[in-house]
Amino acid sequence: LVELVESGGDSVHAVGSLRLSCKANEWTYLRYCISWFRQSPGKERVWVVLRDSSIFTVYAGVVKVRFTISKVDAEKTLYLQMNNLNPDDTGVYYCAAGVRTSWGTCNAPTIENIDYWGQGTQVTVSS
Repeated sequence: LVELVESGGDSVHAVGSLRLSCKANEWTYLRYCISWFRQSPGKERVWVVLRDSSIFTVYAGVVKVRFTISKVDAEKTLYLQMNNLNPDDTGVYYCAAGVRTSWGTCNAPTIENIDYWGQGTQVTVSS
């Protein structure tokens, strides 16, 4: 069973910071690549960051440098540190798992390649 439990969403002012959490069992991290997506009001769900391993992560251009993903093995938790937030970052953030290929690599982080979603956590950034 793949279960992704998110937390950490909140309301902040622009240029503020938040840290989101996504907790899953270790088997999930081995078998699945983990991404964060977000869905802003009235818009489609879009990809934010993909984590393959501790040495390979890919960020969407709009969050690169401002967002950082990390994993604390002892807590079985992925953290998404979000700095210098702006109102365009407002939305529901989803932790998502896509099964690895037979070679152990990650498929492209598209909605179609996601097998499991978390429940989402709301981030609101005011100007």
